[in-house]
Amino acid sequence: MLFYYVRHGDPVYETDGLTETGKKQAAALAGRLTLYGLDEIYCSTAGRARMTAEPTCRALGIEPVLLDWTNEKYPWEELTVLNEEKTMRHWLFQLPELYSKMKSPEVRAAGAKWYDHEYFRKYGFGKGIERVDRETDKFFLSLGFRHDREYGRYEIVKENGKRVALFAHQGFGEAFLSSLLDIPYPAFCTRFDFGHSSVTVIDFETSDGKYVYPRVLQLSNDSHLYKEGILTGYNNGKNI
Repeated sequence: MLFYYVRHGDPVYETDGLTETGKKQAAALAGRLTLYGLDEIYCSTAGRARMTAEPTCRALGIEPVLLDWTNEKYPWEELTVLNEEKTMRHWLFQLPELYSKMKSPEVRAAGAKWYDHEYFRKYGFGKGIERVDRETDKFFLSLGFRHDREYGRYEIVKENGKRVALFAHQGFGEAFLSSLLDIPYPAFCTRFDFGHSSVTVIDFETSDGKYVYPRVLQLSNDSHLYKEGILTGYNNGKNI
């Protein structure tokens, strides 16, 4: 199986939609994803994710399966904190103090249970991480792969050679992909990111027919934007 994680296009968060640039990004995505095709499309219930998926679904004639648990409204409540002025919420990886603490030796040593560290315990982040872990494992089991978290691998319970895409979000994606790849959230969210309409490709190929160790083939790829002459700056900012 090839698994495609697609972040939504340039958003209008106030209306949960896409800007004109975001709509162009979604159209460019359709051109890319229809080149080799997809077999199944899953999508967050958020409007910006559904609007991003719509051109691809229409081009391929696929009805998306909506997954409410991938909606960013949940991790926004579970994995964000108020700034010192109590005026705005931020993701953990956006606040310098928390970012620095997540990179500390004692938190890195805690591994997957980083949220039980005394510094983070008061925030209750574990509830959000455990929810994403639980739902992620259920999702991939439905695709034929049982997650063995002890060994960081997936047992094949059903053959699956499909191309499967999930259209969702940045903040949710940080937790979801860290869970999928068995990389502790602090290590993942402080090192990896995703631009608007970017595509991350993960290979579930097996060498022994029994277990899969997922490999990231592409991370936050936006070649579809380059092809269509659309700005490839990260979140419409730094040109890369």
